Amino acid sequence: MVHRFSFNYVGIVALLTVSLAACSQQGASNKNGGGRGSRGQRAGGGGQAVDVRTATIQRISIQRSVELSGTLVSPDQARVSSEVAGIVRDVLVEIGQEVKVGQELVRLDTTELNLALQRAESALRQTEAQLGIAEGSPSPDDQISAIRTAAANRDDARSQLARAQELFNKGLSSKADLDTAQTRVKVTEAAYQSAIENVQSLKASLQDRRAAHELAKKKLNDAVIRAPIAGAIAERSAQRGEYIRENTPVATIVRMNPLKLRTGVQEKYANMIHQNQIVDFQVEPYPNQMFHGKIAYISPAVDQGTRTFTAEILVDNPQYKLKPGFFTKGEILVQRDENVLAVPEETVSNLAGVSSVYVINNGVVKQTTIRTGEREGKFIEVVEGLKGDEILAASNLNELVSGSKVGSGGDEEGSTAVGDNGSGGERRGGKGGGKGGKGGRRSGGEGKGDAQ
Repeated sequence: MVHRFSFNYVGIVALLTVSLAACSQQGASNKNGGGRGSRGQRAGGGGQAVDVRTATIQRISIQRSVELSGTLVSPDQARVSSEVAGIVRDVLVEIGQEVKVGQELVRLDTTELNLALQRAESALRQTEAQLGIAEGSPSPDDQISAIRTAAANRDDARSQLARAQELFNKGLSSKADLDTAQTRVKVTEAAYQSAIENVQSLKASLQDRRAAHELAKKKLNDAVIRAPIAGAIAERSAQRGEYIRENTPVATIVRMNPLKLRTGVQEKYANMIHQNQIVDFQVEPYPNQMFHGKIAYISPAVDQGTRTFTAEILVDNPQYKLKPGFFTKGEILVQRDENVLAVPEETVSNLAGVSSVYVINNGVVKQTTIRTGEREGKFIEVVEGLKGDEILAASNLNELVSGSKVGSGGDEEGSTAVGDNGSGGERRGGKGGGKGGKGGRRSGGEGKGDAQ
């Protein structure tokens, strides 16, 4: 038992001796590597100065804008259809061809339409003859032959009745002759009234015959299908030789200049969007070119499903670079604000969605959280967090923490010296510490002293 205890005691003493030797060796190593130690202390916010460039806060003008995405559409698009049935004899346009208003697109066979026109014209002339109309000029009712005949018979019957009445009063004729004369008067008056009614009926029929004649003439003209709007042919569906019925589409015309950009704007911007505001946008086929438009129409209602309202922008397209259906991305230029507080983008540090800057005061850094706004070139708007007279660190931000000492980066153009006269010595000491890390004992000692 005594021998076992002695053996354990000797082992423990040996282990303690080895541990103390290792610790001594590590301490010596740390002492010799003062440059590396100074770097670790600087990153942790110690006394070693960090070289930084500095920047001041600027007052700039910022163009406010609202992002948009939408689709280009044609303001006028017509699906041209045939108003009459017939066989397609000729198609005069192709896809992509520009057409003017009234230009011929398709021609149909006119044989049946010509026959229908002749038939309608014949019926019209017959009715006009019955009414005594010559060369389209209507005659008065009392000049129409049927009415004149009925009027003459009526007047003759009235005369015969007057003579029969006179003879009857003198006792020269019988009562039967007087009754016969009276009856004839009634018959002729009824015939006269019937003639007037027939003429009125013929006049009504005349209007119908004239309308039928004009309709037949229109159908003959419709055998040539013309462009109702100016634009370009987007689709040509008619083929030569095929029989088409009424209302069959034969071509589609789209207006190419100007175009409309239709987009949905979020309801929170409703009070900022107005007519005639400028819109800048780009399309995928021309990624390096900016196109422009002007807001023309704004919907007064908000879509409850998307919480957006529709705006339409007129876009000039004289060279037809833009095409209906292009997807666009851009922005609506709302207003320009002057004297806006802004900082260079290199002074802003972002971590987990939080933006901050490093304010330098008497050579010491203080990390300050800010709320940013719009971006204008290389400057970022500061909404809150700064007063406007601060000096900010603009380089080596990843090496800074609140309380860090900083020195000016002399090799940077436009750098601003920060701190007192001793800051230069600290910076040189830091460089010396770096050399000390490589084995220079004297420089290493200076680095260690500066870090402390």
